[in-house]
Amino acid sequence: MSQSDPADEALATIASILDQPEPPHGANKAAGETSEPVQETPAGDEAPVAPTGGADGYSKMGPGPMEAIRFKWTVRRGDDGGYYVDETIGASSVPVTSGPMSAEAAIKWVDDRESEANLRFDRLRNEMAARTDEVELIRLGGGDI
Repeated sequence: MSQSDPADEALATIASILDQPEPPHGANKAAGETSEPVQETPAGDEAPVAPTGGADGYSKMGPGPMEAIRFKWTVRRGDDGGYYVDETIGASSVPVTSGPMSAEAAIKWVDDRESEANLRFDRLRNEMAARTDEVELIRLGGGDI
């Protein structure tokens, strides 16, 4: 039996929230004007750096507009000496743990997951922005899409 990827589930939730119809924007705009791009505030403004004691405590957060659905990856050292990565969504989720692995592998795992989440989020944001532009074009009578 396969287990679904928590990132896919969170991105689907984000898409369903953001895919809700919005009231028309720019009702007072001239026909040739386009809407302003939405500015995203990065989730993890702090620069993630491995603690001086090693990988234990290394942490990164994924992108997203709401903390409740934002991913966080944290490396911890287990009692067996191996390193584990706890992946959570929001502040109150139960962590999904991966490991044991070496300190270097745990840091790489966190970096790879964060990079993948950023790519997925950017694709989703671009797709949603394109849909908004299409709806605006249709609303303004800009032609067939």
